[in-house]
Amino acid sequence: MNYVVWDIETDSAQTDWATIIEIGGILLDENFKELERFQARCRLPQDRVPSATALCINKSNVDLLTKGNLSHYEMLAQVEQKFREWSPATFLGYSSINFDDEVIRKEFFKSLRKPYLTNTEGNVRHDALNIVRAAFAIDDDVLKTELNPKGNKSMKLESLARLNGFESAGAHSALFDTELTVKVLDLIKQKQPTLWQEYFKTSSKVIVENMIKQEKIFTLNEYFYGTSRLYLCAPLHPNACMHPVYKWGQAVDLRVDVEAIQKLNYEDLKKEMKKSPKFLRTIRSNKAPIILDQSFGMKVEPYSKLDPNLIKKRAELVKTNEKFSQDICNILREAAEEKMEISSQEDIEPEESIYSGGFTSAKDQALFPKFHAGDWKEKFALLDKFEDERLVTFGHGLIFNEAPEILPKEIHKKIKRRIASRILSTNKEKWWTISAFYSECDEIRENEDKMFSFKTVDEKLKFLDGINDYVMNLEQKYSDA
Repeated sequence: MNYVVWDIETDSAQTDWATIIEIGGILLDENFKELERFQARCRLPQDRVPSATALCINKSNVDLLTKGNLSHYEMLAQVEQKFREWSPATFLGYSSINFDDEVIRKEFFKSLRKPYLTNTEGNVRHDALNIVRAAFAIDDDVLKTELNPKGNKSMKLESLARLNGFESAGAHSALFDTELTVKVLDLIKQKQPTLWQEYFKTSSKVIVENMIKQEKIFTLNEYFYGTSRLYLCAPLHPNACMHPVYKWGQAVDLRVDVEAIQKLNYEDLKKEMKKSPKFLRTIRSNKAPIILDQSFGMKVEPYSKLDPNLIKKRAELVKTNEKFSQDICNILREAAEEKMEISSQEDIEPEESIYSGGFTSAKDQALFPKFHAGDWKEKFALLDKFEDERLVTFGHGLIFNEAPEILPKEIHKKIKRRIASRILSTNKEKWWTISAFYSECDEIRENEDKMFSFKTVDEKLKFLDGINDYVMNLEQKYSDA
């Protein structure tokens, strides 16, 4: 299978509210040799406020925000088309599963496209950072590194690239970061050739779940407190080895006295599960965890100091005791339900509802191609056929940004008021407001340590003045809504 390494730059670090303003991707063959590359940048839609910090990091000045050839809607259309051309493939980026993937899912959702493109229709996804961490867990000297302020090895992309001889001055440009990711991964492929395919086995959620149900012992790689570690684990009984709510795999760390834990009553087991270090390890099967053969865990402490026969006995006790596994799952269910009960009861905004609001129906999804094929008047008319009100809201928003003149006056006024109520709010909101932008901008101006990669203070101040003017114009646009 081919690989697609990709990266995005956004106007915010908040995944529910971030807007992709630049994307880069490189298609590689099964031998990790480049076949094609793609990049695109767009104008920032006029219904949202950017984060000053995000713009400073990716150097998105006013000209880049306002004068690009592509609108945001047009850029996403190109991205979807290119990703489909490159499919089926393994999609991966650097720390992408928790950010890039989440953002693009929500961006596709909000633009009336199928959101799960990178892990459906024959595609699977992985994360380069997971692979880097696993490579270090197996060989602490696999790549040259520098220490971060906490004294741990830095696994930041720019740092790894620079220390291993790759020019990194253009970091935080989407395509440039994509190139760095390819170079770092290729170095790991060269240094650990026999492990390369092992790292990618867990790209598929189904394969991970089968491993959890079938294997008696395996090595799990996890990253805690700045260190990449290997854990020798035994999955729970096949009938009760998944979290009852989140559907993540559950395994017992074989350093613990399994026999003693299994003798605990239900309430004592509940207390034991709260103690640290935890004896139960969670395997997020949909997030490309690194799972390796048991031999890797057997070589590291504390497992290397244990009798191999004792380890096998403990694993057998875990795998065969269905009641113990069911008790653990019941305790996990209680904790999850309690968490849901005390969680915030505030209304979920449509932009946040990709998971909580349910999947869009097959009938609505069948309308997506028709929506994108029509002109803007046809798009507006087609919105009446959608069942999901979230999609209607998103559709109106797309038209407001792309062709506002075709909206009836009442709908246009309603959308503008909704945008104004959000961005002009002086409360602490989940999205970025104009008030929050001004405060952030002032803090960056006054803080001499916040230079990002600006060469001089004057350069930084000029940049901030430019994006500040952009937001002031935005404020003026919506002040009469």
